[in-house]
Amino acid sequence: MSQLPDKKYLYLIEMKVRDYECDLQGVVNNANYQRYMEHARHEFLESLGDNFGRMHDLGYDAFVARVEIDYKISLKSGDRFWVGLNVHREGVRLVFDQDVIRLSDKKIAAVGKISAVLVQDGKLTRGEYFDQLLANIQP
Repeated sequence: MSQLPDKKYLYLIEMKVRDYECDLQGVVNNANYQRYMEHARHEFLESLGDNFGRMHDLGYDAFVARVEIDYKISLKSGDRFWVGLNVHREGVRLVFDQDVIRLSDKKIAAVGKISAVLVQDGKLTRGEYFDQLLANIQP
């Protein structure tokens, strides 16, 4: 488990803003924050020993059901940042609480809540596969 001074995260990954992710105003375009969060979720899944290709081969497909992002401050080209995440279940959904944090001053740039559901062979599941994945988390 990784942590900042006032918050603990189940998973934390460092990234860097690339020039092409910025818009005319010189700040990261809002859509890229969602991409950063998605990349963190994919890396988190791999840290648990799984990936979407393997899941698909087993007949499972995860889909984002809902995305909520609150933008706090803007990142700029060259900024280094972390994406931290925590995860919990809400019914059939796996919910990721994610923060994008600028490294230079530890300020939160964006806060996201992303809900995912799991389909097996084309049918919505109760998310049992999620429970198996979460069991792989090291305390």
